[in-house]
Amino acid sequence: MNFTPPMQMPNQFLAALPDDDCNGLLAHCVAVELAFTDVLYRSGERIAYIYFPTGSFISLVMAIEGHANLEVGLVGNEGVLGITTALGVDTAPFEALVQGAGSAWRISVPTFLQALQSSPTLTLQLHRYIYVSLSQLAQTAACTRFHLVEARLARWLLMTQDRAHSAQFHITHVFLAYMLGVRRVGITKAANALLKKNLISYTRGAVTILDRAGLERAACSCYASDNACYQLIMG
Repeated sequence: MNFTPPMQMPNQFLAALPDDDCNGLLAHCVAVELAFTDVLYRSGERIAYIYFPTGSFISLVMAIEGHANLEVGLVGNEGVLGITTALGVDTAPFEALVQGAGSAWRISVPTFLQALQSSPTLTLQLHRYIYVSLSQLAQTAACTRFHLVEARLARWLLMTQDRAHSAQFHITHVFLAYMLGVRRVGITKAANALLKKNLISYTRGAVTILDRAGLERAACSCYASDNACYQLIMG
């Protein structure tokens, strides 16, 4: 790709496009820095911008009866935030919460939709990504229902490392409980189990993955399934 974004790393969705499509889209994008815990939009709100994370990553959070929350998706530099606009719906289905601070490209929805109309390649790429996102949503629903907290936590840590591109990132037990939809005591028990196996370390809100291969073995099969789906469809 000829265009080199002034970011920590490229967005894989954009990098997979032909040069003309990628450069044409980036010409209308603005480089932004997203801060930890920023809410880009809430469920039911109008989506004003599409985001292509580069150094940041964003949680898709579903509120249950207004008092409980569950993370149902995670978007990093492999993907796009705001894909429902391509379906003709500009109402956000989830809360978009910045979980990892960092850089992103941002483009207004009208401009993005114009680019879709003029680029069959971009449209096809986005349709594929929508398929992957739907598959991962279904995988997460099944994971939440059938898998133990320890295996789910291992999966979540692997997913976060993939998007943070670092073995160390900041997270608290309270936030983990919020993301996984379990009580804090459940997170503490699961994290301690991973600590005793020397798979991770945890100090003052900083998680360090010590044994990536071991953590993959401890994770439920959903992690491998998600990756296989992405590779098969997005290539």
